[in-house]
Amino acid sequence: MALDRRLNAYRDDLADKSLEGQVTARRFVVGEPARIASPVAALRPQPDLASGIDTEVLLGEEVIVFDRTDGWAWVKAASDGYVGYLPDSTLAPPGNAPTHQVVVPRTFLYPAADLRFPASATISMGSRITVVGETETRGTCYFLLSDGRAIVAGHCLPINSYPSDDYVAVAAHFLETPYLWGGRSGFGIDCSGLVQLSLMMTGRSALRDTDMQAAGLGAEIGRGDLKRGDLVFWKGHVGIMEDEKTLLHANGHTMTVAREDFDAAVRRIGWLYDVPTGYRRPVA
Repeated sequence: MALDRRLNAYRDDLADKSLEGQVTARRFVVGEPARIASPVAALRPQPDLASGIDTEVLLGEEVIVFDRTDGWAWVKAASDGYVGYLPDSTLAPPGNAPTHQVVVPRTFLYPAADLRFPASATISMGSRITVVGETETRGTCYFLLSDGRAIVAGHCLPINSYPSDDYVAVAAHFLETPYLWGGRSGFGIDCSGLVQLSLMMTGRSALRDTDMQAAGLGAEIGRGDLKRGDLVFWKGHVGIMEDEKTLLHANGHTMTVAREDFDAAVRRIGWLYDVPTGYRRPVA
């Protein structure tokens, strides 16, 4: 059986050195580390801006670069192993390891420690930053970053510290966030991206796509066992149970992250995606 190209970097001409002996390629390389330098970088299956987005990688997250050609980089995301192409301009050398991560849905980077200054960028929950100092302006505490910019300190926590151990509460912070196919940020998010990012912000990992999550995230359960935090899968869709009767999901019906009566959602979704294909409980 062929390896999943979403999670394994191999082409006819080039492949990840770790796959030598498993795939055929003219050349195998180890790859070089880099970090995302833009607020969000879209990862695509082809080096073409017209190609659909598979997922996104956030500011400060690490990738392994296997190839750079014609302004594109072929990479593997360190956080979940997803492979794809992104513009080379979104990358920077790995530099100093990030010290903090953003724990609110969205926040601003400022050119200096003053909220009255025009923001230089907007970044998402899950973004990683390197803090080198701290200061206060008119009672607001700011972290100073290695690139000279500043961020409100209260919007960040140290790496490996998390705002909650309840990933459903984290997911609820994204209510009304626009639905975006392939989205994985506070600017736009899809159903499996909501699951993955919310779990990540409680220190738990999950693969990126719905079929990957349905195949092995947590433990399989029955419909009658559903409670807060359980996942409901359809073919190509996933939702989070907010309680025994309420579903929280990023969906193309409202084009937002929304809460919906679970039984009503099953009836509404059924005409297109049939009945749910399974139920799973993420492991704490």
